[in-house]
Amino acid sequence: MLSRRLIPSTAALVAFEAAARHSSFTLAADELNLTQGAVSRQVAQLEAQLGVPLFQRVRQRVVPTLAGQFYAEQVRDILARLGQAGAQAIAFESGSGSLGLAILPSFGARWLIPRMPDFFARHRDISINFSTRVRPIDPRAEGLDAAIMSALPPVPDLIRQRFMGEELVPVAAPALIGPNGPPRPADLARLPLLLQETRLDSWTLWFEAQGLKRPPGQPALVFEQFLLVIRAAVAGLGCALVPRFLVREELASGELVILPGRASPAETSYYLVYPANRKTYRPLTVFRDWLMEQGREPGGTPPKPA
Repeated sequence: MLSRRLIPSTAALVAFEAAARHSSFTLAADELNLTQGAVSRQVAQLEAQLGVPLFQRVRQRVVPTLAGQFYAEQVRDILARLGQAGAQAIAFESGSGSLGLAILPSFGARWLIPRMPDFFARHRDISINFSTRVRPIDPRAEGLDAAIMSALPPVPDLIRQRFMGEELVPVAAPALIGPNGPPRPADLARLPLLLQETRLDSWTLWFEAQGLKRPPGQPALVFEQFLLVIRAAVAGLGCALVPRFLVREELASGELVILPGRASPAETSYYLVYPANRKTYRPLTVFRDWLMEQGREPGGTPPKPA
């Protein structure tokens, strides 16, 4: 267990963080409505408690040492979390509050955000702070209430709730296909492929579902986000294998067409993932119930048990 002697007072941390940010005890004192001497004493006590110098005195300025820079970053994060925890503690009692939510960029842009006006019309007392992640995360490690992800192995004390599945479809720009119409599945072996970096095996599985093998060395472009994959497909850079709900606009406008072929056997689901100790937090429970409802609407496949 961490020694209590290394846990300073909040007042010392606040004074230190302000001094490190301004590189000045005077400016920190002005911000905190303290005297310059009070800030200096708080920092001196903190240095004595930790046993390391946190500042170098250079002329009229105080410059954080390497240890001070590192500690300031950690303290800044800790103070932000303390403030967030206080606000959420009040929210537990009041029923209002904010939700820190990580989302997949393409999923958010094409599916979630267009639906959010409905949520906010129903729940005007709840705000949501969105951030984007491409790869699976543990919301606890990033100080978030929840995350929407398409893949995450079971993790102790994290609840996963599946709210929607997807159907992957092969698409391409009409110009890439040419005047003879959509190519047969075997013809795609001669065309460049577009891949999303967390699903590098998707085309291999699709070819196998057609009873074919993806040729070794077939040209491919890899992108971080599905939105970039889609735009590359519209530009005629190759064939893309993407969730149908992400390309509705392009299919309706004719910028992309669906290519023939059987569906890949691999199924991806979308999950709301959150810490078990947050399951009664009202902004989360309200958003979770709304999300499950949206997953049952057209454009999302009905939820199944995780």
